[in-house]
Amino acid sequence: MIKVSIIVPFYNVENYIEKCLETLVNQTLQEIEIILVNDGSKDNSSQIAKKYLEKYPKKIVYLEKENGGLSDARNYGIPYSKGEYIAFLDSDDYVEKDMYEKLYKLAKKEDSDMVQCNFYWEYPNKRKKGEMLEYSVTNKMLQNARVEAWNKLIKRETLQKANIQFPKGYRYEDVEFTYKLLPSLKKISFLDEPLIHYVQREGSISNSQNERTKEIFDVLEHVIDFYKEKNIYDKYKEQLEYIFIKDAFCSSFLRVVKIKDKATRKKMLLETWNRLEKNFPNWRKNEILKKDNSKKGLYLKSINKVTYKIYSAILSLI
Repeated sequence: MIKVSIIVPFYNVENYIEKCLETLVNQTLQEIEIILVNDGSKDNSSQIAKKYLEKYPKKIVYLEKENGGLSDARNYGIPYSKGEYIAFLDSDDYVEKDMYEKLYKLAKKEDSDMVQCNFYWEYPNKRKKGEMLEYSVTNKMLQNARVEAWNKLIKRETLQKANIQFPKGYRYEDVEFTYKLLPSLKKISFLDEPLIHYVQREGSISNSQNERTKEIFDVLEHVIDFYKEKNIYDKYKEQLEYIFIKDAFCSSFLRVVKIKDKATRKKMLLETWNRLEKNFPNWRKNEILKKDNSKKGLYLKSINKVTYKIYSAILSLI
C-alpha cells in the first residue's frame, strides 16, 4: 500500500531539482510514490527527472504536460495519486529524509485529516526557522493557519470530498487552496519540527513584486465567495475579515511598497485600501482585531487613511 503520494511539479529548475529528488528517493518511509509533473520545462530538468525515473521506476511516476503554471501542474498530478495521504513539494525545495515518515506516523496516531510541520527559510548565506501557531478546526483556524501547501500531508479521501483545486493563473495559490480546504477538516495535527527547506531564490515569483501582487485580494475574494456558496460565511466572517485586514496591512503591504515603479506602487496602495473597504467596510470593528493587543494588533488598530499614507511613504524609502 502506498502511504504517501508526493506531487512535485517542475519547470526550468535544472540547478535545484536533483537535490530535491535526492531527499525524496532516500526517504525513510518506503511506501511512497513521487509524482513528477513536467510543466513544459525547456532546460535540462526533464533529463534529470528521467534519470531518476530510470533508477527508481517503482518509486517515481513521470508525467508531462504543456506549461500551465504551478497550480495547473499540481491539479494535473492529483488524479494520478494512489497514496493514503497526499503531499505537495516545490522542485526547488528539499526535505529532511525522515519528513514523510514522521508526518505519516503522526497522522495515523491522531487520525488526522491534515498534519503539518515547521520549516526553514533557506537563504544563500543563512537559515531561519519558520514560526507555526497551532489551532483547532474551529478555534482561530483561519487567522493562525500557515497556508503553504508544501509542509503538509492531506488525507486523499478528505481532499476528494472537499472537491477543491489550486486556482489556475494566480499567484498565492496556496492561500486559496488552504483556506478552502480548512472547513472540510475534522482533525489537524502539528509537528513543531523543521523538516523542509524553503529555498529563497532571487528572481523567483515569490520574491518578485509587481502589479500581480494584488492577486492576493483576488484569491481572498474567491475564498469569500466559496464560503458564501457553502453557507458557512457567517460562521467564519470575523476570521475572514481579520485575515483580509492582516494581508492588506502586513504581508501584502510589505510586498507592495517594494514595487520599484512609483506610479504602479501608488496605484497598488490605493487598490489595497479600496479592496478592504469594499469587502469589509466596518473592518475597524472586527472582534479579533479589537482583542489583539500584540504589537501587530496595535499597529493594525493604528491604521487610518492618514497613517496608511505615512507608513507607505516611510516603508517605500527603506
